[in-house]
Amino acid sequence: MPPEKPRLADRTAAEIKGDRVEEYDVLVAGAGPTGLMLAYELGRRGIRTALIEQRPAPQFLPKMERCNARTMEIFRRLGLAEEIRAAGLPSHAPMDVFIVTTLDAPPLLSLHYPSVDEAKDAIAAAPNDGREPCEPYQLVSQYTLEPLLKAHVDAMPAIDVRFGHELTAFAEDAGGVTATLATDGAETTVRGKYLVGCDGGASVVRKGLGIKLRGEGNLLSLSQALFRCDALADMLPIGEGPGLGRHYHVADDKATFLIMQDSMRHWTLHSVVDSPEEMKARFEAVVARPVEYEMLYCGGWRQNLLLADRYRKGRVLIAGDAAHLVIPTGGLGMNTGVGDAVDLAWKLWGALKGWGGPGLVDSYEVERRFVGDRNVGASRYASLGRRKWRRLGGPDIFRDDATGTAARENLAAVADVEQRKTNEMIGAELGYRYMDSPIVWNEPGGPEHLFRTYEPTTWPGARLPHLRQPDGSALQDAVPDAFVLLQTGGGHDPAPLAAAFAALGAPFAAIQLDIPEARAVYERDLVLVRPDLHVVWRGNDMPDDPRHLARVATGHATMETPQ
Repeated sequence: MPPEKPRLADRTAAEIKGDRVEEYDVLVAGAGPTGLMLAYELGRRGIRTALIEQRPAPQFLPKMERCNARTMEIFRRLGLAEEIRAAGLPSHAPMDVFIVTTLDAPPLLSLHYPSVDEAKDAIAAAPNDGREPCEPYQLVSQYTLEPLLKAHVDAMPAIDVRFGHELTAFAEDAGGVTATLATDGAETTVRGKYLVGCDGGASVVRKGLGIKLRGEGNLLSLSQALFRCDALADMLPIGEGPGLGRHYHVADDKATFLIMQDSMRHWTLHSVVDSPEEMKARFEAVVARPVEYEMLYCGGWRQNLLLADRYRKGRVLIAGDAAHLVIPTGGLGMNTGVGDAVDLAWKLWGALKGWGGPGLVDSYEVERRFVGDRNVGASRYASLGRRKWRRLGGPDIFRDDATGTAARENLAAVADVEQRKTNEMIGAELGYRYMDSPIVWNEPGGPEHLFRTYEPTTWPGARLPHLRQPDGSALQDAVPDAFVLLQTGGGHDPAPLAAAFAALGAPFAAIQLDIPEARAVYERDLVLVRPDLHVVWRGNDMPDDPRHLARVATGHATMETPQ
């Protein structure tokens, strides 16, 4: 047998290195939403970054189409939320989900979900008890989001955006990672202290490291098509059909599923078909009324529930779809990748600026692989629910007799329970908590991890619950990009803790809260959060050893479970 082809990472830096090497702090391979977010988060902190993307430009292809509440909170913190909303689905548009036979017949099931305007009003009117997100979701297509993020990254002096460059080889040594990029028949050598593979499910970086994906692969093969149909959105409220909404699940045996994209002129259809012509026929059958349309794209995709064995090997890391692949049920794919980017960026920032200890970047795999595993499980949970009601679909659903009526009623009753598992995932979005992290103070116990409900908590590792300040502004907006001690009760001197972080060179601030509900929601007089707004530590008195707490939070030390 011929010898096995060496992995990309098996080549030495000396073999890759050419006469001229371009130096960066971080190399980011892949400019999808995860790579763009990682570059953005690094660039705004002045970290010299090369963003490497094989495609010549963002593509007009249907992929993700919903930023969840946590992702929109992150975008708000970066000052991007309203720009993304303006580019996405209009804020008044309904987000309803329907199960249908066709779009000209009454739906079998209607699930109402609020528009962004309605959700914002509900958040503003809700009790100030931490149960609501700071921002509601936003429907925005990936082909809209990517160019928007790229425009911001292009404008950052610290980011070198290199579309049309393919990562062909990389090698790590004690001081960093050297990589070869190919473009237009030429090769360039670049070097960074770290390389992050955000290059998708077929990740060159992950494969180069020899890291395996494990789980359930190729559960279902479907075709996906993008249609332009300008009139359909205006036609849907007319007649006996389901009306305007976000998702239309067709109760057939082809797993057919129609999605309204953010422009309200473009529609994505998924179905088990054999050809583009069959996909056009499926679109016409589902719409069931004469419309002018154009099919812009048709391709295949596979449902996977897979998780990487590792997220890191030395100075090379992976994030986004390179590390985890989920079925879109629950809307956790791209959103999990954004969480990866936010978590990793501030840790690389600390490591590269010198205030982060060796445990800081180490904690990335501990924290985010746990979330990746949890979200693969959440996607499986939602997908099993959808499969349960879909098994009841088929020819009987379309019969115009007593048998058909009974089949439709039975499917609707089951779907009213099971389909909600896909569309109601607020616990998975907001309630994840970093377990066993070396940079989070270990407090034994903790609330249950739930997918569909969210209970606010400041248990170490959790996201800081959203609270409104007396002037109506969000507390999240007032928390700087630093380690921040929030004080819900008076009489505590933050100076020793401030001095402990200052000794390490780490950014620190203290905020005395003037929010009547803060003590009840945050559960302690003192809550220490990190730059990503996750809780590091909490207590009713200042720590006995503030230096030790600061060293744990920044990855310079570990801790024993307090007695």
